[in-house]
Amino acid sequence: MGCCESSCWKKPALRRKDHHHQVQTQPYASNGATTTTAGITTVAVDGGVPAFSEFSLSDLKAATNNFSSEFIVSESGEKAPNVVYKGRLQNRRWIAIKKFSKMAWPDPKQFADEAWGVGKLRYKRLANLIGYCCDGDERLLVAEYMPNDTLAKHLFHWENQTIEWAMRLRVAFYIADALNYCSAEGRPLYHDLNAYRVLFDENGDPRLSCFGFMKNSRDGKSYSTNLAYTPPEYLRNGRVTPESVIFSFGTVLLDLLSGKHIPPSHALDMIRGKNILLLMDSHLEGNFSTEEATVVFDLASRCLQYEPRERPNTKDLFETLEPLQNKSDVSSYVMLGIPKHEEAPPTPQHPLSPMGDACSRMDLTAIHQILVMTHYKDDEGTNELSFQEWTQQMRDMLEARKRGDLAFRDKDFRTAIDCYSQFIDVGTMVSPTVFARRSLCYLLCDQPDAALRDGMQAQCVYPDWSTAFYVQAVALAKLNMQKDAADMLNEAATLEEKRQQRR
Repeated sequence: MGCCESSCWKKPALRRKDHHHQVQTQPYASNGATTTTAGITTVAVDGGVPAFSEFSLSDLKAATNNFSSEFIVSESGEKAPNVVYKGRLQNRRWIAIKKFSKMAWPDPKQFADEAWGVGKLRYKRLANLIGYCCDGDERLLVAEYMPNDTLAKHLFHWENQTIEWAMRLRVAFYIADALNYCSAEGRPLYHDLNAYRVLFDENGDPRLSCFGFMKNSRDGKSYSTNLAYTPPEYLRNGRVTPESVIFSFGTVLLDLLSGKHIPPSHALDMIRGKNILLLMDSHLEGNFSTEEATVVFDLASRCLQYEPRERPNTKDLFETLEPLQNKSDVSSYVMLGIPKHEEAPPTPQHPLSPMGDACSRMDLTAIHQILVMTHYKDDEGTNELSFQEWTQQMRDMLEARKRGDLAFRDKDFRTAIDCYSQFIDVGTMVSPTVFARRSLCYLLCDQPDAALRDGMQAQCVYPDWSTAFYVQAVALAKLNMQKDAADMLNEAATLEEKRQQRR
């Protein structure tokens, strides 16, 4: 599980800490806290979404095979070209990466500030932004990857079946819900909302792409679609307003109703002429409620009003569409007619050692016994310190570690956390064993987020140390991330076997 850029320590040792080093990829989080790890403040989130962080360019190159064309999932915009890649991090998580043209955002601080603003949004209806990268001329955004294509693909270019009526209502409601959440969070502006911005996750649930919360460049155009679908006020002044977003949502409603991309002016003429049924998608073959369709057409008509002040707000969208939801007991992937997107956890390819077996059973007591017996032998290697370094501060730090070891042995895990934290916070020496021990203490105190962070830090100090991977596997399992935990356990077993072979 990659946790830092290439400047990370490569050698097992008790070494002096580089205060300029920063861990670039932050751990998963399952609460709403704000944490600081190795100098980077991260926004912790709900539901197993990674905390927002800065990625190194090397991380993203590795994830995309150096931005290979084989990893491109979309390209758009002649005036402000940008490309979206899919990629896979070393921790096996799939990501979507939006790569802007060179110098689209000349000021890296401005780009970072914008990204951090969007990164604070966390919601189940969004394909959430999990990070960014500023490196030289490169400006990249990193988001959760949605594996089941776009609304445009399912609506306009379907191969097996068209989207059924209840699912179309669900799409409209979920996107209204997303817009209402973002408006309440102070991010009401969304650039170029259209059927390509609506994505389907591994469960087939529709989500709104977070990329639309940032323009394609600092001064770039906010809309890349045909002028016929652009809010009229944007054509007048070039500015996006909350009301412009409502207009664009109206065009998405028309898409859902008609199954075609119809210019709003043409659709409004037909709605006024009471020709609603002529606008309905013929592929539905009449399998829809006329009453519900009339409600949606009326809402679309209000969204597409020429005067911005006559359009509804996001709360109106939510409250209008919520009563139309039915088939709540049917999963989205079933309604879409697609298989549920799951990757089976890999079975261990190597016989498990006592440590591996204890971790696979999540037997924290057995793990504790193994760490007590192992002591600090994995820290041996380059533990030479000059005479000048044996200061009083050094002696105090080593005394804190000794007190932590005694508390750890005696199973006083909260005291061990406090003592090990004193050792770590001084920062003169870095011990992977201390991080592993504190990680287990956090697990025994029911703090898996903190345990995962310490496991990642232990790996950062000693990249090939199986124990660092083992404690991460247990923490991921505690966070209900079973597939990631299985991957991590298998990787730990592989590293442990390689080490045994070298002996």
